[in-house]
Amino acid sequence: MRQNGGRSPQDRSVDDLTRTDGDLAVLLGRVAEGDEAAFVPLYEAVCGAVLGVARAVLRDRAQAEEVTQEVLVEVWRTAGRYRADRGSVRTWVLTMAHRRAVDRVRSAQAAADRERRAARLESALPEFDEVTEAALAGEERERVRRCLGSLTEIQRQAVGLAYYRGLTCREVSETLAVPLGTVKTRLRDGLLRLRDCLGVSGG
Repeated sequence: MRQNGGRSPQDRSVDDLTRTDGDLAVLLGRVAEGDEAAFVPLYEAVCGAVLGVARAVLRDRAQAEEVTQEVLVEVWRTAGRYRADRGSVRTWVLTMAHRRAVDRVRSAQAAADRERRAARLESALPEFDEVTEAALAGEERERVRRCLGSLTEIQRQAVGLAYYRGLTCREVSETLAVPLGTVKTRLRDGLLRLRDCLGVSGG
């Protein structure tokens, strides 16, 4: 039986490699050197397993396919970071796939949480015109509108919840998902800015 002519794995052509763990390490080494031809068989060798890991985590084929492409792009970009003493190439790639899929789940959950908080906030805050109508009329109302508009988003939300809905600082903190200390600071700063904008003397 022919033994590849006595050549080492590094000397074998890309087409000769049989995708064993050792072969994948050789391919990855070539990819790290910018060898595009070596990336094709590496891609083909691990793509299915990466997709399987992504689907197991995400339960959605379309998202799993997106994650698979992201992982393989990352493999191309970071091939030089692979260390054989930390595991096989397959293990390295699949760990990367699992991590990225979990990150996608967490990102989606965080986005959903933000949307829920925004919905609660929208229902808790009165309409902008309702606030100003209740405060003052005519030109004074426009001054209040302009001054409220000069606040940062968190300052305006904190002032609205605390002074127009009667929430405590702790309740404002929970509604906005912002630390209590941050709410107190933003509320104080917002009231000071409103006072200065409206020309109200401190007391």
